[in-house]
Amino acid sequence: MDRFNIITIVDESYSPMLNTINDAPLVLYAVGDTSLLSYNPALSVIGTRSPSVEASRKMELIVNPLVKENWLIVSGMAKGIDSLAHKIALGHKGKTIAVLGGGFQHIYPKQNISLYHQIAKNGLVLSEYPPDIPPARYHFPERNRIISGLSFGTLVIEATERSGTLITVEQALEQGREVFAVPGSPIYPQTKGCHLMIQDGAKLVQEPMDILEEWNGMVNE
Repeated sequence: MDRFNIITIVDESYSPMLNTINDAPLVLYAVGDTSLLSYNPALSVIGTRSPSVEASRKMELIVNPLVKENWLIVSGMAKGIDSLAHKIALGHKGKTIAVLGGGFQHIYPKQNISLYHQIAKNGLVLSEYPPDIPPARYHFPERNRIISGLSFGTLVIEATERSGTLITVEQALEQGREVFAVPGSPIYPQTKGCHLMIQDGAKLVQEPMDILEEWNGMVNE
């Protein structure tokens, strides 16, 4: 198993962004570059585990340029959109943080063990669960607050109407974070969640500038 650090909420290396949320984890287990915990700008990129054929093109259009502008990409290393987000960051030698729903001895899904090792080597992997704790269904909604809490905003690439992604969005809103959603063809069920979010007030994103505008506005306040 990779060597890991234990970071508590009172440590200097603890994420200043994460420290502002109400239910910040008291302890984080970390493998990789812990300096990324205080890196800005950071964007959480999330979405369905079963993306449409359009999803990777949407991400190339929107996420790719942000990575090239040295943005840090945060996600949950799940199948689908999460994995694509990490791979885009790694593919362009960018910065990425993965937040897991279990301990480091129980990487889930198993097909992402190789991705885990790449992120551990070139980015940062976090969990609030000790290494020997396997993933559990209720861990994933819990870890989602960390994904949204680590960054200034959450970008939803695709989500179905009843997607678990919406839990992260709710937590992002409770944390006072920005929420961005990418529209898509109404033919695909994977876009329905995004369209609902946009109707509810999420910012519609068609290009990286839509996110950069919000970040620049916040920085210049």
